[in-house]
Amino acid sequence: MSIRTLLASSGMIAVIGLGYGMWSIISPGEERRREMVKNLPEYSSQTMDETRKRTALVMQTLKEASECNENLSRGVGGK
Repeated sequence: MSIRTLLASSGMIAVIGLGYGMWSIISPGEERRREMVKNLPEYSSQTMDETRKRTALVMQTLKEASECNENLSRGVGGK
């Protein structure tokens, strides 16, 4: 193994280690991450209820479309 290869490998390992160290310092801890998720607007009960209703409507529409023999992509009474 040449010295150039050894230095290049050591340099790459050092850069990766430095990147990982900086990432671990900057990224929030698990408790902070959970706190941040709880404060997201998507976590409010009103937003979650609206999302459930919208999902139920979409599923109902898909069910009705799957039971229909017409090609709905061409529009109702398509040509």
